[in-house]
Amino acid sequence: MTSESFPFSAAASIKRNNRIAELVELAVSRKEGRLARTGAFVAETGEHTGRSARDKYTLKDAQTENTIWWDNNQAMSQEHFDALYSDFLAYAADKELFVQDLFAGADPDYRLNTRVFCEKAWHALFIRHMLRRPEARELGSFAPEFTVVNFPGFRADPERHGCRSETVIACNFTKRLVLIGGSLYAGETKKSVFSFLNYYMPDQGVMPMHCSANVGSDGDSAIFFGLSGTGKTTLSATAERTLLGDDEHGWSANGVFNFEGGCYAKTIRLSAEAEPEIWAASNRFGTVLENVVLSEEDRQPDFDDGSLTENTRSGYPLHFISNASDTGTAGNPSNIVMLCADAFGVLPPIAKLSPSQAMYHFLSGYTAKVAGTEKGMGNEPSATFSTCFGAPFMPRHPSIYGNLLRDLIAKHDVSCWLVNTGWTGGKYGTGERMPIAATRALVRAALSGELNAQAMRTDPIFGFEVPTELDGVDSKILNPRATWADKQAYDEQANALIEMFNSNFEQFEAHVDADVRAAAPSMKEAAE
Repeated sequence: MTSESFPFSAAASIKRNNRIAELVELAVSRKEGRLARTGAFVAETGEHTGRSARDKYTLKDAQTENTIWWDNNQAMSQEHFDALYSDFLAYAADKELFVQDLFAGADPDYRLNTRVFCEKAWHALFIRHMLRRPEARELGSFAPEFTVVNFPGFRADPERHGCRSETVIACNFTKRLVLIGGSLYAGETKKSVFSFLNYYMPDQGVMPMHCSANVGSDGDSAIFFGLSGTGKTTLSATAERTLLGDDEHGWSANGVFNFEGGCYAKTIRLSAEAEPEIWAASNRFGTVLENVVLSEEDRQPDFDDGSLTENTRSGYPLHFISNASDTGTAGNPSNIVMLCADAFGVLPPIAKLSPSQAMYHFLSGYTAKVAGTEKGMGNEPSATFSTCFGAPFMPRHPSIYGNLLRDLIAKHDVSCWLVNTGWTGGKYGTGERMPIAATRALVRAALSGELNAQAMRTDPIFGFEVPTELDGVDSKILNPRATWADKQAYDEQANALIEMFNSNFEQFEAHVDADVRAAAPSMKEAAE
């Protein structure tokens, strides 16, 4: 099924499928940004340095009325969308636009032909990196199945278009069309594609996932779910395994496949020592640096400077990473890792989950933010629950994704792990950050199968299995309560976290089976 593509006749001129060097030249000549001394193109996005979640809308029509999770998605009327579409056409009449025809999805059986219209040349360069680039022979017969139009210069009229501000992201899933106006932040285009895949893929029998993935030398693939700051990119990017991708994947009857063809890495405090692959990719010609400050004297990127935003970014194609997969595909996963950064110091560094427990923690999507990471936060950690580890991009009810995942786990006998990269020996401010060497060792042992042979204890609070020892890892950290000097303080903190989990999960209780509800943590044995 093809989409209702934005008409080519709408624009004054169209530049189609320009490649990297051409797009860099165009962006520089149009004064859309500057070249760093490293060759990277650097753009600033002004007011919007991240996604405008409050300005995102979904058309409510006969197709979407009963299929969209409206508790999590804002509705737009047909009348307002039609007015917006008409005004987008009028806005384009005297504009030079840049069009990229790309694939969303590495698996030819499930990929989606995606056409992206950009007002900015650097946005075209960015999305060319992010999605998968067809061969020249494939472009001749390319017909779009989904279309995104991104006009940063367009200003929405809240009264006429039924939106909140001059910025708007309007998703028409029936016509397979997204209109983006009023934001220079390039991530809006990337996540608009992902949002549609999250709507479209379940009907194809594909589980869409906000995750990173890698594959071992024996073909054993692994999936890493995790919210920002939990180590998703760091733990999946390892020399002994091939990287499929760092952010968005699908799981089909054929196995796991990357939705994308590039990486959109955070660069604040990026260093060659800590992340050499990302550093190298971020310091070369063709890469797009977003809101990275350049030194005045020689235009050297200063990755420690967060004066524009802490959300500085680097966008580059996957082949800029030396150990990235050429195909972006792998077989069914042997392991699933769910990452959280528990700043309360309650969860163990690793735990093995049953399928029911895996669904519970997938729907919960827990991590914790710490003081100073966001404006307005106090001195105490703050629990964050983002269902399916990607609530902002979930058009359908979370139970749709949870049931898909549960069935796939059972069908392929996948081992599931919950990994805490947060705090041990106390909560944030008292304890210490989980040693990265220990986390890497535990994850490595989980993926290799070594951890399955270790002695396990049943956690008295969550009921999952926790290893009692592993060579090279201090056994004490495997039992969180034992790391706290004040055991009563641990029990009190554990009880508080249990209440947070249970309170959050109330919204899902009517949509899951009894075995999943039984996976909830219990307060009665917290002090054991």
